[in-house]
Amino acid sequence: MKLMAPGPRKLALTIHVASSVGWLGAVASFLLLAATGLTSTNPQQVRAAYLAMDLIGWSIIFPLSLASLISGIIQALGTVWGLFRHYWVLIKLIITTLATALLLLHLQPVSHMAGIASVSDLSATDMTGMRAQLIADAAAAVLALLVTTVLSLYKPRGITKYGRTRAGGQQPVPHS
Repeated sequence: MKLMAPGPRKLALTIHVASSVGWLGAVASFLLLAATGLTSTNPQQVRAAYLAMDLIGWSIIFPLSLASLISGIIQALGTVWGLFRHYWVLIKLIITTLATALLLLHLQPVSHMAGIASVSDLSATDMTGMRAQLIADAAAAVLALLVTTVLSLYKPRGITKYGRTRAGGQQPVPHS
């Protein structure tokens, strides 16, 4: 396995950390907007919340999710961690891939709500199921991103069968 040189490795890690932290922060902001959209009695605030959610979702959250996914794969492939060698990396890959895919599905009702909000005021009883679902989805995304953050920091032990085979039974000593 050819490892990245220290300069490119640190650049890839910086991009990965920045995009992942940015994604988490943007989703936390999105969650606040979703809660505001559901609970506010001010029609202008509700309208602004859903329009901002659509803009943030497509312009910030989705690009950051892709950057996090791609930079994470590059980081894994260019370091001793590997993409399929350690369970914590594999779990992060699965969570990040699923979160990115689900985000694309989740942004459809966000755009729908923004479309409605752009042409009319939403009463407290309009679309409450969808509005509540936006909060639940954003809260689940925050939780998933926090799990990937914990996995990155604690790096729990556990080498996959593939990792044991590739290492010839020896666990490589990673560098951070």
